Amino acid sequence: MPETSAAQIRVGIDLVQISRIAESIERFGARFLRRVYTDGEIDYACSAPTSEGERLAARFAAKEATKKALGLDGVGWRDIEVQRNASGACHLVLYGAARAAAGAARLALSMSHDGNQATAVVIAYE
Repeated sequence: MPETSAAQIRVGIDLVQISRIAESIERFGARFLRRVYTDGEIDYACSAPTSEGERLAARFAAKEATKKALGLDGVGWRDIEVQRNASGACHLVLYGAARAAAGAARLALSMSHDGNQATAVVIAYE
């Protein structure tokens, strides 16, 4: 039987306590925000102050889930960005080392938050 190349599917998932992100922001302020999030992510999160913590925590979870799905070590947080399209759906954009490491992989993202928890699932497929 001839060999066929099977599609590779990898999954990353992460769960974050929203209060943990809020505590980091309170303790380290703009330094934490600028180290982890892109300007676009910060602008979006801050556009709704009552949802800022949930939005930032979900994006943190998305970045962690992306690193897990792609097996990325040593990649900067800002090399992974969550963007929203015109309909409001979120997708991932990779830069620098993250983009190079991802190769031809395509990414699907799902994020949610409830109570003090934010979660994200990333599926990488070729």
